[in-house]
Amino acid sequence: MKRVPLIIESIVVTTGADGTAHLAPLGMIADADHWLLAPFRPSTTLDNLARTGRAVACFGADARVYAGCLTGRRDWPLAALDHGQFRLADCVSHADLQVVATEDHPERPRFTCKVTQHLTHRPFAGHNRAYSAVIELAILVSRLHMLPAAKVQAEVAYLAISMAKTAGPPEQEAWDWLMARLWAEGIAL
Repeated sequence: MKRVPLIIESIVVTTGADGTAHLAPLGMIADADHWLLAPFRPSTTLDNLARTGRAVACFGADARVYAGCLTGRRDWPLAALDHGQFRLADCVSHADLQVVATEDHPERPRFTCKVTQHLTHRPFAGHNRAYSAVIELAILVSRLHMLPAAKVQAEVAYLAISMAKTAGPPEQEAWDWLMARLWAEGIAL
């Protein structure tokens, strides 16, 4: 049986040439003592990583940040770090990442990153199932151009069960933003 890699969903913050922060949801792939970042082409995250060789991965962020990044809501409170990068102000922890190797690819170049620092900012109280459902829906929304509508519809129907049973106000708001995006893309549910 083929071993599937561990992927941790995070909000990756990169810095543009003008010094502004760019937030993007990105699954980080575990690779021994490193993390692989594989943003799609074209993307601001890819451009910033290639230019600076640095990123900050934020963990335990509000589910609305994931949904917001995919629905035009990118203005989240940030905290400046000593080295000119940024992190989400409201996250459980963050890891500073330094690119140590790159592998070009026509669709998803891979950046091998080492963690130069990992800091915890508050206790982790855990996630409810609705939080996970929002993350899964965000992933689906980010791949609408690659997925058949029937698959998206089936997945949403399943994820909606967790939403109905466990969502708090932040998860419900995030879910509603993503559902509005599906409707705007012509995916009937």
